[in-house]
Amino acid sequence: MSEEKAEKKPKKVWVDGPISPVFIANSIAKHAEKKDIGAHQIFLGQVRNDFIEGKPVVSIEYSSYEELANTKLHEIREDCFAKFKLSCMHIYHSLGEVKTGEICLFVFTSSAHRAPATEACAYVVERIKKEVPIWGKEITDDSSQWKVNI
Repeated sequence: MSEEKAEKKPKKVWVDGPISPVFIANSIAKHAEKKDIGAHQIFLGQVRNDFIEGKPVVSIEYSSYEELANTKLHEIREDCFAKFKLSCMHIYHSLGEVKTGEICLFVFTSSAHRAPATEACAYVVERIKKEVPIWGKEITDDSSQWKVNI
């Protein structure tokens, strides 16, 4: 009789405010004990200081329809594991205000070899941008706000 795999639960992906460099470094350090990994690929999304009608963007206020976003992120994660030979994968996205220069998205893929980690990371980022209900309001230095789909 074969054992059925238990349904995987959605992972925690939301971070209040910016994703700190210490959080990123700790995530990387935790993988040192996993000896079957030969490659990591990391994508870091950073808030840039765009200009809207000549006014500099000072931050982005991120929001999400979290229930649907969690479902979609879990689907992307499962699809990614089915498509690529990965050892592990992590997705973290900010909610709330993130200032220019700070990190708002952290995608971390690991595999035995570099190609799957690299391809999977790009795949995940593109699917997040296209499919996950996450929005950002760009806040300018005069406090006027513009809503854009991130």
